[in-house]
Amino acid sequence: MSLVSITHTAGYAPEQILSDVRTHLGRFRLTERIPADSRVLIKPNLLMKRRPEEFTTTHPTLVEAVIICLKEAGIKNITVADSPGGLYSAQLLKGIYDTCGISEVCRRQQVALNFSTDSREIHRPENHLVKSFPIIQPACDADFIIDIAKLKTHAMTGLSGTVKNLFGCIPGLTKPEYHWRFPEKELFGEMLVDLCETLRPGFALVDGVQAMEGNGPSGGELRELGMIAASDSLYDLDFFLCHVIGIDPMEICMVKSSVERGLCCGDLDKIELAGEMPRVRPFVIPQDKGIDFIGHVPKALRKPVKGIVNRFFTSRPAIRKKDCIGCGKCAESCPAKTIAIQNRKAVISYQRCIHCFCCHEMCPVKAIDIKRTTLFDH
Repeated sequence: MSLVSITHTAGYAPEQILSDVRTHLGRFRLTERIPADSRVLIKPNLLMKRRPEEFTTTHPTLVEAVIICLKEAGIKNITVADSPGGLYSAQLLKGIYDTCGISEVCRRQQVALNFSTDSREIHRPENHLVKSFPIIQPACDADFIIDIAKLKTHAMTGLSGTVKNLFGCIPGLTKPEYHWRFPEKELFGEMLVDLCETLRPGFALVDGVQAMEGNGPSGGELRELGMIAASDSLYDLDFFLCHVIGIDPMEICMVKSSVERGLCCGDLDKIELAGEMPRVRPFVIPQDKGIDFIGHVPKALRKPVKGIVNRFFTSRPAIRKKDCIGCGKCAESCPAKTIAIQNRKAVISYQRCIHCFCCHEMCPVKAIDIKRTTLFDH
């Protein structure tokens, strides 16, 4: 039986965060399991240039608390790294680290902050779908990876949890290629589980003190949840998070894949909970989240029906021209290359749109909405 650790953490006061992180790590005797000479990578969710109070990225106090606990155990070789969306360059990394509050934490704690943009291909032939991945260098070099995710709903995958957070170990603009290769959620989920199996993180924490609901991972609304959760099983932790936010785990592509592969227990009763599970109203789900009824259609009709559904009823990104600043981040991140900047405004060619919502995710001014297309829009 796997273990999920829960603390009720009302805010980001450093003393409280440090106390709760010590509780989590202590329940797993984690620092005793990591040799002192290990190279430890801390992988937060630093999606984009957002301040901590904008509840989009992993809060820096949580990262700092983990660093303090590792250093107390004599572990000194610690690196913090992420490959956020968009270009992967030292200059852009610096801007994101600074804005997210991570630079100051690493200066204060005197630990390494990754600015290398090198990567290496890592092969794992036993993976189901993707046999090798390009992985950022600090993740390749690490002996032990600690994944610190941010709890958010997600327009494409439904949940932005611990497994999805590892997508940030794929360098920069290589990420859109995976959206292009695997535009269907089921295959995208299979790819994420293959990535997790390739990286094999040893531990994960989830920042759910201030979570995000609705059109996450960057355009949703604040949800004051007051929870930190942790486990050495990322799959069971994400399964648990589905129950916290009120989503059927089997509707989340990477959770469904992990259950079907036997990597996740698939039963909340088989997960030992250390701490009390939050009792909260369900999160607001992304507008893209809908009911897939294609499986109930006779096989002979599924292909044409699916085409009709995709044409007339699928959600799509919609640019609010009055708020668009013409920065080009959406076009840069679009794997299908369907977006162009015309007269300093973004324009989407919907004929080639694969509905991955990378543009919505990466817009720095939240000028891209998710809209449900209906017959009456045409």
